[in-house]
Amino acid sequence: MNGSNRFVLTQLNQWLAQGLEPWLATVIETYGSSPRPVGSMMIYHPEKGIIGSLSGGCIEQELITQLNSSELRPKIIRYGESPEQRSRLALPCGGHLDILLEKISQSQKDHFLVIENALATRRWITRHVDLTTGHLQTVNEIVDKDIERKNNTLIHALKPHDKLLLVGAGEVARCLAEICKNLEFDVTLCDYRDEFLQGWQVEGVQVIKTMPDDLISEAFHDNHCAIVALAHDPRVDDMAMMEALKTEAFYVGAMGSFVTSTKRRERLIELDLDPKQISKLHAPIGLDIHSRTPYEIAVSIAAHLISARANR
Repeated sequence: MNGSNRFVLTQLNQWLAQGLEPWLATVIETYGSSPRPVGSMMIYHPEKGIIGSLSGGCIEQELITQLNSSELRPKIIRYGESPEQRSRLALPCGGHLDILLEKISQSQKDHFLVIENALATRRWITRHVDLTTGHLQTVNEIVDKDIERKNNTLIHALKPHDKLLLVGAGEVARCLAEICKNLEFDVTLCDYRDEFLQGWQVEGVQVIKTMPDDLISEAFHDNHCAIVALAHDPRVDDMAMMEALKTEAFYVGAMGSFVTSTKRRERLIELDLDPKQISKLHAPIGLDIHSRTPYEIAVSIAAHLISARANR
């Protein structure tokens, strides 16, 4: 999660609590090829350095040299517009981007605390920045665009992370949890088997001792959820799939070979799931990269999750 906006905002609030007044930079528009998507955030303070990113590092260094503490109003800077600048900053050919630069003061602490609390409780929120006065406002709303300009106001939509439920403790689940917690997923693992849960721990991942079906129906049923069955035990995995395939989850997958996956689909038909529901199942799970080790399998699953999330 260290590269995510949520992590950036958490660090920003920590710096403000320490009495610091950092700079906040946000990618607000891109043209052609660009290193980071619209909405990406970075903070900087001379005593703390850089958290987050706007590019591969070239723009961050250039931006720091342009900071002027006497400028208190928001400022929009365009990078990569000229061939000379694209060459010097190593931007892709034809690409440039606009950056909103803000000097954050102690008087604006509440604005960012409200945002952090909203994301922590899985609520959508937008920050409104008056580009003329610098006045900040938050609104609890769901909007289509990550960044939108209306007159002299810039609206930045911030949404909670997608949720990932891993069913079945084991080495593949451990590797996948380590990867996905850094891909802006809130990761939860569930299993009811003590012998598998004993010693299973990944920092930042919630572990719940339970069967998966009730947990899925209660907390992992909308299209901001992904459910991955890794137990290699039909008593656990099939229970998860029975419930998961009835939900709006954007990704439902189960680990196993082609033979295992075929047998699983046959069992799901016997359990009264219809063909349309079963067609949502990704099994065998992950992209075919000839993975063998637990970490390679986890990489293939993570890549498949990224692709499914982008196509959602």
